Amino acid sequence: MSAATLAGLCGAALVGLGLYGLVTNPESLRKILSFNILGSGVFLLFGIIARRGAAAGLAADPAPQALVITGIVVAFSASALAVALLLRLFKETGKVTLGADPPTKSPADGTGV
Repeated sequence: MSAATLAGLCGAALVGLGLYGLVTNPESLRKILSFNILGSGVFLLFGIIARRGAAAGLAADPAPQALVITGIVVAFSASALAVALLLRLFKETGKVTLGADPPTKSPADGTGV
């Protein structure tokens, strides 16, 4: 088994773990972490696919590497924004879920939901 194959399998495992965590965890912070794991797996797979293409004799193209580097920067900034929004949500509501709250006013007074 070559190093590229092993790295590709690791990328596929990261994608699978990220998808599993994204689907099964209801908590927002865990979803953010799962999404980051999923994205890391996709970046790794994309890099390995580009490397295998170059190793197969295709012309070397720097575009995949530039896309992966740009994607890493965008993913980092999106994660920072998501964590900042999650902290703001916790500061405002005291909890980190987006579930619906029960109505606080009764519908009989005309102002309830």
